[in-house]
Amino acid sequence: MIHLSPELHDAIQNDLPVVALESTIITHGMPYPENVETALRVEQAVRDTGAIPATIAIIGGKLKAGLIKAEIEYLGKKGQSVIKVSRRDMPVICATKQDGATTVAATMIIAKMAGIKIFATGGVGGVHRGAIQTMDISADLQELARTNVAVVSSGAKAILDLPLTLEYLETMGVPVIGYQTEEFPAFYTRESGLNVDYRIDTPEGIASVLLQKWELELNGGVLIANPIPRVYAMPPDIIEAKIEMAVAEAAARSISGKDLTPFLLAKIEELTSGSSLKSNIELVLNNARLAAHISKAYMELRGE
Repeated sequence: MIHLSPELHDAIQNDLPVVALESTIITHGMPYPENVETALRVEQAVRDTGAIPATIAIIGGKLKAGLIKAEIEYLGKKGQSVIKVSRRDMPVICATKQDGATTVAATMIIAKMAGIKIFATGGVGGVHRGAIQTMDISADLQELARTNVAVVSSGAKAILDLPLTLEYLETMGVPVIGYQTEEFPAFYTRESGLNVDYRIDTPEGIASVLLQKWELELNGGVLIANPIPRVYAMPPDIIEAKIEMAVAEAAARSISGKDLTPFLLAKIEELTSGSSLKSNIELVLNNARLAAHISKAYMELRGE
């Protein structure tokens, strides 16, 4: 059911450190050719840190882990015409032999199938603003509760209701670890006013927690919150004002479901004259590097 690239197959067979990467950033995160350039930069950041990147997607109905450059280019050119795939969509997309860009949830599922334990992304989905009325809660949170893959992200996307997102993760038993921080980052900014569950300051310390969790057969993932580098962080008051404008427009246009996040991110990029996109790219690169360090430490600990 799953097709691994030769490089990834060899890496997994030889217990080398691997980092999973999602594909919605390619199709729904930014336009071509910036999307392809960014995806390749993120892969290179993983390589430069000493791990093997494994970009994940569905192409022609086949689950793919370890996309080659031509496949990344293919998805980048197709852009938002590619279906955004979460857990519920996978059987239909596979059965009908369509292309699918994997969200955090779908990437976690395929990563687990491939035997990959560490995954780097920008920000996870969560409880949307106004969810008390809409019940709009990302499937990413359920996947974190059930799938044994650790996710390195810059917290959750700032467009979300962050207090409710953290409350949901607590209810589902998902540990939220802050890397060198006690405060949960809010994607574009380092501050949210909310606390993480635990602060751990080294990749080795985080790897030890992951190994212990899964050896205890405590199923589910771990959310590792890695703040955006300070130099690329945006002022909280400015970005919050832009987010509120974008959310209001989405509501006025009745945009919801899987279309909501791409719309909000694109609108915020427009409202910030592109500065939010630069921040987005830099935080993903930063997360990829940390994920590679954690993967290396995890494989060393597991080997012992």
